Amino acid sequence: MAAVDSFNLLYREMSRSCSSYFETLALIGAVYTATKAVVLLRDCCNLVRVHFLPRIIPNRKLKQRYGDWAVIYGASESVALAYAEELAKHSISIVFITHDRSSVSDTAAWLSQSYGVETVIVLADFSADQAATKPVKDALRGKDVGFLVNCVDESLTSPQSLIETPEQGLLDSVNKNVAGATLMVRLVLPGMVERSRGAVVNISSGACCRPLPGRATLAAYTGYLDNFSRALHVEYSSRGIFIQSLVPFQIASSRRQPSSSSSPSGEGWFVPKPDVYASHAVSTLGVSNRTTGYWPQTLQCGLMRCVPEWMWVLGCRALVTSR
Repeated sequence: MAAVDSFNLLYREMSRSCSSYFETLALIGAVYTATKAVVLLRDCCNLVRVHFLPRIIPNRKLKQRYGDWAVIYGASESVALAYAEELAKHSISIVFITHDRSSVSDTAAWLSQSYGVETVIVLADFSADQAATKPVKDALRGKDVGFLVNCVDESLTSPQSLIETPEQGLLDSVNKNVAGATLMVRLVLPGMVERSRGAVVNISSGACCRPLPGRATLAAYTGYLDNFSRALHVEYSSRGIFIQSLVPFQIASSRRQPSSSSSPSGEGWFVPKPDVYASHAVSTLGVSNRTTGYWPQTLQCGLMRCVPEWMWVLGCRALVTSR
């Protein structure tokens, strides 16, 4: 009994001497919990502000706010075509910049017929030389260009090791996704600055947020476009030009053609059709300068940020090993 009494006495004495430390730890825990709660509340408010309010109260004056024409670079990509259609619904005419006329001719004709907008197809291959800019300059001359949409090459989303990529294919890809997109901004920006209005949208990929095996080049290109957009926003937002970086995650691989009733494969809640994604992304114009463009993928991005980098790397290595 004496031993029990001695233990209780020792415990009380230790508790009394450590009470200040317990109170300090409790205060630190309370501050940490409050901080996390504030961050969570802020993220929820941003989610509502960026993705839900614009769709409840849509902006139907894109043409008056930014301009009459939109330039779509990388126009053969399904997301770019869907984005062009979404802009055409707002009576905005489209200039398609592509190296393959057949990939956009049907869509261009369909947009003109369905929405009564003008469409122009310009053949330009920036992997060749600077002479490719001449037909682009000629096509844009005299037009009130209010939008530029740069879209990264969707073929890069297929996993491929860097050493397995052909050297010429790597050079062509750099010219198209880095040099070409940068040059397109250089071509349209002077007119936007002169009119003090316009929007530049760079559609890259969520691969710039977290590294993935077999996507080193995709992470590099999209990381460049993302940081390029953010730098442009700092430099030109005060001059009436809205610069947006879209970093979507996986999007269904193919877009439903205007004359077809078949649906793209691989769709899901986190994997939208290009049409669905474009509808959500256009609604964020003028609202957020950096977003996934689609609210379920914004949730996905938030969950990814909660995973420490070292844990993410270990998971990627385990995934590669298991293949």
